[in-house]
Amino acid sequence: MSTYRTHNPSTGQTAAEYDGLADHEIDAVISRVADGFDSWRRRSSAERARILAAIGDAFSDRVDELAAAISEEMGKPTAQAAGEVKLAASIYHWYAEHGPALLEPETLDVSGARENTVTVEPVGPLVGVMPWNYPYYQVARFAAPNLMAGNTVILKHASICAKSSALIERIQREAGLPSDAYVNVYASSDQVAEMIADPRVHGVSLTGSEGAGAAVAEVAGKNLTKSVLELGGSDPLVVLDTDDVGELVDTVGRARLSNSGQACNSPKRMFVPDGIYEEFVAGLTDLYGRIAVGEATDEATEMGPLSSEDARDGVVEQVRTAVEQGAKLRIGGDPIDRPGAYMEPTVLTDITDEMDVYHDEVFGPVAMIYRYTELDEALRVANDTRFGLSGSVWGTDPDEAARVADRIDAGMVYVNEHGTTRAGLPFGGVKASGYGRELGRWGMGEFVNTRLRRVH
Repeated sequence: MSTYRTHNPSTGQTAAEYDGLADHEIDAVISRVADGFDSWRRRSSAERARILAAIGDAFSDRVDELAAAISEEMGKPTAQAAGEVKLAASIYHWYAEHGPALLEPETLDVSGARENTVTVEPVGPLVGVMPWNYPYYQVARFAAPNLMAGNTVILKHASICAKSSALIERIQREAGLPSDAYVNVYASSDQVAEMIADPRVHGVSLTGSEGAGAAVAEVAGKNLTKSVLELGGSDPLVVLDTDDVGELVDTVGRARLSNSGQACNSPKRMFVPDGIYEEFVAGLTDLYGRIAVGEATDEATEMGPLSSEDARDGVVEQVRTAVEQGAKLRIGGDPIDRPGAYMEPTVLTDITDEMDVYHDEVFGPVAMIYRYTELDEALRVANDTRFGLSGSVWGTDPDEAARVADRIDAGMVYVNEHGTTRAGLPFGGVKASGYGRELGRWGMGEFVNTRLRRVH
């Protein structure tokens, strides 16, 4: 039996512990959502949409309560936490508004028959394995489209997100979602593997690390269970030129520190041309020396703690290894000597392909800056990664920047912004960043049966 806990990374104190799912309870959980699927799928799309809209309304109405929960359990500053709650609400609302139309039958104009009709049908119970870095947003982008489609859900959240995951389930129940359409479980990795292998489960979606994704994909593949994976990223941010180096530094530098740098699609590697490189590095170093690092609930805080002391120590070790291997530490790199999971905002330069950080994802407040003379070489290095989640290009000519963006190997590319997510936009990557898409109409297409009915 696994143990979930609420451990506040702002204070280093454990607030609560929760008993995990017992092995003998797994069958009952699967039976519950399998039985629930029979009735949930038969609800009209309009009725399912009404319930999703009510869930979205509840998120909008309870921003403060929901934000406080994730600030406590994973350290997200209050303003960022509130923003995440509102983003989750927008996803439920988007599918409530657009979902019914996406489920409408389509007639194909193909000769040789009286009728060619394509319908979109739910496939059955799904397992969702969610990460701690965006506790509400990640669940919403998986659960909203699949509940709208008529599937049912077993949700296994990160072990530090026991409080917020319980709140999500409670809100859904109060909004009218049947208790057997969505079940929150405090499960272990082995228990998740057992669920995926069960023939009553018809799909699994995971957002998390490469290792977790590989483990889930292996079990899913052996059992011919459909899977969607959103894994890590080492996103490049390529600067072409700028009219204001200071403004650019402030924008992209703060973007890197959002959620304490703990985002798969954070701009982790910044490529800056010779002409502005020194000014850019100096500006970012100065900015990171002034960032107010503090408790998540402090209004003056610009960057909160990392999710845990272990997570913090792992990033610190990556920085120390990089310096030992020859990278130049411009500022930061150390834990902050106070209770909690705090780390100094960090700038690394002079990185080569012989260093570990060149190849690995750094999931914390570390900006890595690469100097370039030739754009082709910058793009070669930008694409010289096993990841392919997203990337961005920044320049004064948006058309030229867009042409450069098309040369980045990623599932999402942006011009003069980085990592923007909206309910109607597809989200997902290529290469080791995973496969499949979430959000928008693409999120409705992953776990459905696109069924043809042809009448001769």
